[in-house]
Amino acid sequence: MRIIKIFDTTLRDGEQCPGATMNVEEKLKIARQLARLNVDIIEAGFPITSQGDFEAVKRIADEVKGITVCGLARAVDKDIDRVAEAVKGAESGRIHIVIATSDIHLKHKLNMDREAVLAMSVRAVKHARQYTDDIEFSAEDATRSDWDYLCRVTEDVVKAGATTVNIPDTVGYTLPHEYGELIEYLMNKVPNIDKAVISIHCHNDLGHAVANSLSAVLKGAGQVECTINGIGERAGNAALEEVVMTLKTRSKYFDAGTRINTREIYKTSKMVSRITGITVQPNKAIIGDNAFAHESGIHQDGILKERSTYEILNPEDIGISKSKLILGKHSGRHAFKDRLSTLGFQSLTEEEVNKAFERFKTLSDQKKHIFDEDIEALITNEITKENNTYSLSSLHVITGTEQKPLAKIKLSVKGREKEKEGTGDGPVDAVYNAIRELTGTQSELKKYEIKSITGGTDALGEVVVMLEENDRVVRGTASDPDIIVASAKAYINALNKLDGIQRPEFKELKQGV
Repeated sequence: MRIIKIFDTTLRDGEQCPGATMNVEEKLKIARQLARLNVDIIEAGFPITSQGDFEAVKRIADEVKGITVCGLARAVDKDIDRVAEAVKGAESGRIHIVIATSDIHLKHKLNMDREAVLAMSVRAVKHARQYTDDIEFSAEDATRSDWDYLCRVTEDVVKAGATTVNIPDTVGYTLPHEYGELIEYLMNKVPNIDKAVISIHCHNDLGHAVANSLSAVLKGAGQVECTINGIGERAGNAALEEVVMTLKTRSKYFDAGTRINTREIYKTSKMVSRITGITVQPNKAIIGDNAFAHESGIHQDGILKERSTYEILNPEDIGISKSKLILGKHSGRHAFKDRLSTLGFQSLTEEEVNKAFERFKTLSDQKKHIFDEDIEALITNEITKENNTYSLSSLHVITGTEQKPLAKIKLSVKGREKEKEGTGDGPVDAVYNAIRELTGTQSELKKYEIKSITGGTDALGEVVVMLEENDRVVRGTASDPDIIVASAKAYINALNKLDGIQRPEFKELKQGV
């Protein structure tokens, strides 16, 4: 099996992503993590561009060991000298020289002809050789260059001493089969190609960066240039995590692998996201929040029975402890029961589970996200429904800026339906006045609290009340997406406690949780 080198350019090309600028300490922190990830080469920056970039490359070269540290240079002496100075403290330093080879760039950017660019490329490589034997040459915009001219450039820079030749798809123009054909063409037409490693550097403008990179690996490329989370210019670069995990998962197909410590992938992704402020989309392959999350009942049932039914990757391989079964309206009873067990509700009867699941399905139609706190609140509400003196049958409230709030409430009192209206200073006050009239309670409301259990405007609201009667103080709680309903349920829950009718098994369950 071939070992493909991973050249990480998060700190150079990745930083060119708008808004991703990093200071020296941030770059150093990421570089240390990239070393733990075990990438082969870190492209730490473009030293000639600023003193800050020079310092970052120099500190990484001086302080991060066991890894090749590279700096980028244009094909001019001052750039090359600056990189050499920056990486001289590295255990292994590389100078990366870039110049465009496409006619578009030659005409509109460089204002040079092909022969002049060829001569400049050879001279630059020879100049760099005085500092190190590890020279990489990049033919910028290679995929839009004339193939035979690209072969000439590749042959001559290898003769001059380049040990790696990069064939970048600088603007993400090419397609996977085209890119593979180009790499194959170079492998067959350049006579000294065996003296250098062919590298690839793909941008994602058309969404093909990873596919292009893998196509090139199949045709003989030995190094992939990529970034964490795929950040980079415009639409970004090939994502390191996608390239690496594809080679790991389909190693027999590619007959190739990497030296990457994949269990550091997730940690590295989170660090880069946190430092740059560029968040990862939830459905991002490998490291997105939904990459190992399942909501569909059919999928959840399959995962619980055998992980490989719906997962081709093991989350532990990238540093995630386990997959997530997301409970929502598509979830099935199997996953719901599994989550109840995880939360400590093992003693529920099948009937209680069934009733709770029905309530859960109703709640999941009202909320986009169901959290563990939602389920715990749901279970406590469901269990206290039975064998209580009072239970809420219906509630209707009218309120507004131009009328006194009016509440119409219907309670089941020891199995008999009773109905009452009440008014108050606000909708909750109106509800509580109606309940007091209906139940004849002499209790005093000592405390009323309201809070959101989970975030968002669709959050489940939790209400806590404290009632006192005959020197007895009880606490009632309830939750509901409608805070007025939650207020009524919390008050009724406290009244039931005052009545001394509460299921003992629920008390034990609550204490256990």
